[in-house]
Amino acid sequence: MSRLKELQISDPRINERIRVPEVRLVGAAGEQIGVVRIEDALRMAQEQDLDLVEVAPTSKPPVAKLMDFGKFKYEAAQKVREARKNQVNTVLKTVRFGLKIDDHDYGTKRGQIQKFLKAGDKVKVIVVFRGREQSRPEMGIKLLQKLAEEVAELGAVESNPSIDGRNMVMVIGPLKNKADAKAEAKKAAEKAAKASSADKPNESAAEEAAE
Repeated sequence: MSRLKELQISDPRINERIRVPEVRLVGAAGEQIGVVRIEDALRMAQEQDLDLVEVAPTSKPPVAKLMDFGKFKYEAAQKVREARKNQVNTVLKTVRFGLKIDDHDYGTKRGQIQKFLKAGDKVKVIVVFRGREQSRPEMGIKLLQKLAEEVAELGAVESNPSIDGRNMVMVIGPLKNKADAKAEAKKAAEKAAKASSADKPNESAAEEAAE
């Protein structure tokens, strides 16, 4: 029963469920028919073997359209399924820094963050405070701000540095979503493959000339 109620609430009103004296009618091809009595709109739907579907219930009068509601629902469900199939979820990666990290390790971790952002993933950057370092939060903020500036071409700060227990946390989001990043990486790989195959004949020609 609750499932039936859910369907009735979420679906638009159709045919005899539309209980208003008149509607602004739109034809099956999208043409504007104008304001007509509900009885006339229902009759037109029946004559064309279509449904009368209320598409804008809050308008005065409500807007209704002539359509094949079963086909409309099927196509809408197909679009939702296709969107879910193509949806690529952003992953939250984590990279930890010590407050006294040396330049080499810093460069390595910054490279990891750049790689994650380029792939379309978010990065949770954590600065770990040890012992008395907890009394120097400004040092953690300075480190994170420097990092944010150095990766600004690939990502933007979504969550400013904040204290979380013994750590300081900042979240950087990618400027490109994961789907776009994947598409771009694919194009780059295809371009590199074409360039490689184009170079091979030149290489063999050079070898023949050398012989």
